[in-house]
Amino acid sequence: DPGSTAVDADVKIAADVVIERGCVLEGATRIGTDSRIGPYAILRDTTIGERCRVEGSVLEGATLEDDVRVGPFSHLRPGAHLERGVEMGNFGEVKNARLRSGTKMHHFSYVGDADIGERVNIGAGVVTMNYDGVRKHRTTVGNDAFIGSDTLLRAPVSIGEGAATGAGAVVTKDVAPGMLAVGVPARSIKKRAPKA
Repeated sequence: DPGSTAVDADVKIAADVVIERGCVLEGATRIGTDSRIGPYAILRDTTIGERCRVEGSVLEGATLEDDVRVGPFSHLRPGAHLERGVEMGNFGEVKNARLRSGTKMHHFSYVGDADIGERVNIGAGVVTMNYDGVRKHRTTVGNDAFIGSDTLLRAPVSIGEGAATGAGAVVTKDVAPGMLAVGVPARSIKKRAPKA
C-alpha cells in the first residue's frame, strides 16, 4: 500500500522483500532478500538480514542478522544486535545489547547493556537493571542459560553457561555455570540437571 508507507531515498531494499501497509523506513536502513516488514513497522538506520520478519515494531540503529523474528510491539534501540535465528516477541525492548544465535525473548522484557549467549531463554518480565543512577553496567549471560520469568539482573552480573534463575529471582551476584539461583536476593541452591 504505497499510499500509507514512507520510504526515504537512501533506504536500500533487496529483491523479494514485502513492505506492508503503514511502514516508515528512514535513514541508512537496509533490508535483505525475502524479508517481510510490517504492517506498521518503523525502521531508522537499521540493518535487516535475509528472511527476517518485523511486525508492528520500532527499530532504531539496530542490526538483525538472517532469520530473525521481531514483534509485534517490540522496540530495538541503538546498539541492539540480534544474531541469526533470534526471536523477540511482544513488548520487548533491547538497547546496546547483543542477543546471540537462537536466543528467545518472547514477551515483556528489557535487555540493556548486555551480552546474551546462544540458545538462551529469557522469560516474561525479565529486566537487566543496568543503571545505578550514575553509571551503566553490563550483564553477561552464558550459552544455554534459562532466565526465569520476572527475574531482575542487577548489573554488573554474570550468569554462567547452562545456569538458570527461578521465577522472581533478584540476582545481585554472579551465578556459576550450571547452577540454579532462586530467591530475593538470589542464591545458588543446586546444580541444574543437564538438558535432555
